[in-house]
Amino acid sequence: MYNPIQDGIDKSVRAVQYSEAQPHSSLAGLVHCFWELKTVTDLPEDFNYHALPDACVNILLNQVETNIAGVTALRTKAKVLNLGKSFHYVGIQFYPGVWQGKKEEIADRYVGTTYLGHLPLIQTSEKIAEMDFNTKLPALSDLVQWFIKEKLVTVNVVTQKILTHLDEIHTVTDMARLTELSPRQLQRTLNRMTGFSPHDLLKVLRIQQSFKKHYLELYADQSHYIHSFRKVTSYTPAKYTAKFDV
Repeated sequence: MYNPIQDGIDKSVRAVQYSEAQPHSSLAGLVHCFWELKTVTDLPEDFNYHALPDACVNILLNQVETNIAGVTALRTKAKVLNLGKSFHYVGIQFYPGVWQGKKEEIADRYVGTTYLGHLPLIQTSEKIAEMDFNTKLPALSDLVQWFIKEKLVTVNVVTQKILTHLDEIHTVTDMARLTELSPRQLQRTLNRMTGFSPHDLLKVLRIQQSFKKHYLELYADQSHYIHSFRKVTSYTPAKYTAKFDV
């Protein structure tokens, strides 16, 4: 199954801790992971978090200011998020296509304002704010179950086929064949379910795969790979892996 890498944390910053936990098997195919990002001590200067596109949707809860929360996802380019000198976030990362909530409620930028929507994000955040990460997990799982009950989260058969057969997909035509849809049907279906065109989804998935496979398995040549990588991340592959933990 699809396993996107964590976002970029500068190797020179030692006081930022990132943790992941896997969901219960009952949530397989829906939740990629539960995650936590926090400072261990206050930093001497603002921390810039290099968020990579992965086609996933995240529920984000600020554990310092629990009224701040949101639903987040990036499009096709990385973004640098200034998180300040001290922070503590936890979240739920859903696989691509799983989130069925309103697309206009998804933020593709830094979330720093009070959550005003109708999801029980603030209530959950307040409930778990003083717990350690492992103790938070049951409440995060309960939140996912609430999303399922409200039909805001469901297994997406189309994207699940794509994600479980990534090694077989080299073109949009391959994607259409695998999902048994015409190119036009695939375009409409993916746009409705994920907000991505087939071409943009493939672009993001290829970059994610490039961290774990030889680039020639994914791109025509080195020049094409470097150009595509830089367009998404703003770095060459060599400079990215030298600067960030991956």
